[in-house]
Amino acid sequence: MRANKISNLFVIAFLVVSSAVAIFPIYMAVVNSVKTQGEMFESFLSLPKSLHFENYSQAYDKLDLLHSAFNSVIVSVIGIGGIVFCASLAGYKLSRTRGKVSNLLFLLFVSSMLVPFHSIMIPLTRMAKNLHVQGSSYGLGVIYIGLGVNMAVFLYHGFVRSIPRELEESAEMDGCNQFQAFFQIIFPLLLPITVTIAILDFLWIWNDFLLPLLMLSDPNAYTLIISTNKLFSEYNKDWSLILAALVMTAIPVVLIYGFFQRYIMHGIAEGAVKG
Repeated sequence: MRANKISNLFVIAFLVVSSAVAIFPIYMAVVNSVKTQGEMFESFLSLPKSLHFENYSQAYDKLDLLHSAFNSVIVSVIGIGGIVFCASLAGYKLSRTRGKVSNLLFLLFVSSMLVPFHSIMIPLTRMAKNLHVQGSSYGLGVIYIGLGVNMAVFLYHGFVRSIPRELEESAEMDGCNQFQAFFQIIFPLLLPITVTIAILDFLWIWNDFLLPLLMLSDPNAYTLIISTNKLFSEYNKDWSLILAALVMTAIPVVLIYGFFQRYIMHGIAEGAVKG
């Protein structure tokens, strides 16, 4: 009994320390975003002597925040919508089709998850230029579809295998073709894993820096993360404005993740192990 209590104390202490380590960078960003540059350099860890919310208004103006956020929303909607549409159909068909070809295609999807982005960065840039999708928010969204569909197919494939085939057979007996059976019967049942995929891909697309940096050259097409990079210059870095911009950029992600986080692990576990 005593050993169990000691073990529980160690677990609690470990969790407290881990939480503090995770929360500390967020605390530093928020606290220093309402300080002046001089006050921040004087004492980075201390609470602000007075609140300088003008940092947020200045960062808002320099980022052209609404326009940049709108670009990020366009990219996210196109990317997530395309990933869900393509991956749900592919995962469903691969799961329901038995054979070597189906297994090989599924293996290719899963294997592509192991390819690091940096190894395909240059060929991807050249391909995007040749296909005339480089330089626009819409083209960037299409590229995200190609990069994100593999993980989604893997999750959909496992989830579909838990759905009885009799549902489709009944729908076909009632006169539905395969597409109607999928969209009217199967796809609504995929809501848990669809929500999970949509949230994970939103967090990835919204926070991604490297791919938009490679693909977007027009400032009018900049996403919110790339616009934040404009606050960094060679000779001047106003960290108070930078931190204020980063806090504003992170707010949508934190809110969405906080609201939907209970679906994420549940959906991943079901999509990975069912069947």
